[in-house]
Amino acid sequence: MKPVIIAEKPSQAKAYADAFKVKKQEGFFDVQACEAFPQGAYITWGIGHLVELRDPKSHNSKWAKWSLQTLPILPEEFQFQVAKGKEKQFGIIKKLIYEADTIINACDVDREGSNIFYSIFDYTRARNKTIKRLWINSLEVDEVRKGFLQLQDNRKDLLMYEEAKARQMSDWLVGMNGSRLYTLLIQQKGIREVFSIGRVQSPTVYLIYQRALEIERFVPEAFFELEGTFQAEHGSYKGKVKGKMKKIEEVQELLQKHQINGTLPGTVQQLKKEDKKILPPKLHALSTIQATANRKWKYSPAKVLSTMQSLYEKKLVTYPRTDTQFITPNEFSYLESQVEAYQQLIQQPFNIASRRPSKRYVDSSKVQEHYAIIPTKKIPSERVLAGLSREERNLYEEVLRTTLAMFHSNYLYQETTVTTEVNRLAFLSSGKTEIDKGWKELFSNDKDPKASKEPTLPKLSLHEQVKSKVAIKEGQTSPPKPYTEGQLIAMMKTCGKFVEDASETEILKEVEGLGTEATRSGIIETIKRHGYIEVNKNIVAITEKGRVLCEAIEGNLLASPAMTAKWEAYLKKIGTGTGSSELFLGSIAKFLNHLIQEVPAQLHDKVFQMTTETFVTRKEIATCPTCQKGTIISRKNFYGCSAYKEGCKQTFPAIYLKKRLSAKHIEDLCTHGKTEGITGFVSKAGKNFNAKLVLTNGQLKLDFL
Repeated sequence: MKPVIIAEKPSQAKAYADAFKVKKQEGFFDVQACEAFPQGAYITWGIGHLVELRDPKSHNSKWAKWSLQTLPILPEEFQFQVAKGKEKQFGIIKKLIYEADTIINACDVDREGSNIFYSIFDYTRARNKTIKRLWINSLEVDEVRKGFLQLQDNRKDLLMYEEAKARQMSDWLVGMNGSRLYTLLIQQKGIREVFSIGRVQSPTVYLIYQRALEIERFVPEAFFELEGTFQAEHGSYKGKVKGKMKKIEEVQELLQKHQINGTLPGTVQQLKKEDKKILPPKLHALSTIQATANRKWKYSPAKVLSTMQSLYEKKLVTYPRTDTQFITPNEFSYLESQVEAYQQLIQQPFNIASRRPSKRYVDSSKVQEHYAIIPTKKIPSERVLAGLSREERNLYEEVLRTTLAMFHSNYLYQETTVTTEVNRLAFLSSGKTEIDKGWKELFSNDKDPKASKEPTLPKLSLHEQVKSKVAIKEGQTSPPKPYTEGQLIAMMKTCGKFVEDASETEILKEVEGLGTEATRSGIIETIKRHGYIEVNKNIVAITEKGRVLCEAIEGNLLASPAMTAKWEAYLKKIGTGTGSSELFLGSIAKFLNHLIQEVPAQLHDKVFQMTTETFVTRKEIATCPTCQKGTIISRKNFYGCSAYKEGCKQTFPAIYLKKRLSAKHIEDLCTHGKTEGITGFVSKAGKNFNAKLVLTNGQLKLDFL
């Protein structure tokens, strides 16, 4: 009998078919007899998840209606179904499986690939079949043929499936119960919206919310520095006294102590030059290329993943959903043998610094299912490169240049530090001189914001006399910056720094934060789709809906990255055979029962405010201070008087000088004529400041603090 090969999707099946002589049939390829398959084989495919979990009402009719009384939703047995519109392809796969003795799982080599294969296979209810696993990192013809000649058994694959299935079921349970619980309770407060809850998405939104609060609550503090401008024989340079002072009196005392006033002579007291180097960058994992592409081209993490998947299917790069930045000696060997050909692709030949593998890049002990993202052996023609989209070309070259950097020399520079004394007061200066561009020449078109800020120093000599002019420089501390979309990936990976408990921090490090390398970009897209965050010009902002969610889950384990990390740590145990799916899902059930009992009381006294009419019923705030007849009501993007049809034109903006005004602010203005101090206003010059708002003749005025 011919074995049946199941690929994850049609494009993957086509890549396998390219390695053999085949006849195309409806829903599968018929592989002709060859070394790997003496009797031939069939290659068929899923369309992603052909089989999925049923919705709650399909498990039990009482769960059809959203009601607090029917919670928790805990099926005695999870039920699955063929995804709508995919029944025909499932039928083809089922028929082929029943007619075969051996089935080969050729889906992606990760937990999700294992889940896709076994969910299909289990749903066919086929029995007594031998299952093998294709384990490859490249879709090149040679790698595909070699992989089918070296098929593995399915022991590790089954454990990966158990882990993925437990994750899928736990996510379903948390989502179905949490979403109904919070949506129904928040709707009782007058907010007409569905609030999706997720094991990973909810703490991710909460971390973004925390950053927004840090920015809004930030109170800038003034500081003062002493800066000297020095004129030497070969040019001028600047230096600063070490440390920042909070009061101008401290600076003035320092100037008086050293009798510094006006233009004075100074002396180059210390002149230190040190040769330094920067090693070539590490190879790319998915998260690093997502962060790099976002910084360089503002691509979203999801865009990077889909583009890298396209390059993988075009056999130009290796498997993209990898979390390691290392390769094995096998990959290094083919890269080293073709390094000159790779150089020609970017028209940048250079002298190879070393052809020996370095532990910085080559370490088999740090490679598990997949190795780092690198170019395949395939050297694309000019025609192939010309056929790539701009995004594909940019990302392919990024992978190529980063890989080539491994063979290039270090970036060398000389760092000069200078101490200039004026009346025994030391001013520090530093500068950098490039010696050898090394690997950085491969990235010469990249803009380096740090390089443009690097000060230059003129030629100086020890004990040289210079003219000095000292000035007091005033500055302000800056608030934290909002996340860019690319930084969300790093935030999710390193969220341990937001956790105070040392043991929880260690767990977060162990599981690398929230989500996995393959799922983080999908989580970001999910919270965007649910309206919890907005991304404008690559800057991430929490929405009103996102704020309501976070205010609702505040103080709850759903807001805690540590809770998700503990679950993720146990899921990994299931994947290694040391954990139990039954125990894990049982703990999820206990958590949900606790949630359903505790949350109603937690939300009982909470008040949620939203100005967007899509999300909230119109809220009456206070009597109109202008007409004294109407009522100020929260509307879509402003607060306005209900008597506008009678001619009252009193309104208040929802956002004033980039600060969102709450219903409490508007109530204070209407009833007291002024607010308490508000932090986080932003001037036209971009500076943060604090002030009270005062209502004068219906207009807002600022009373600076």
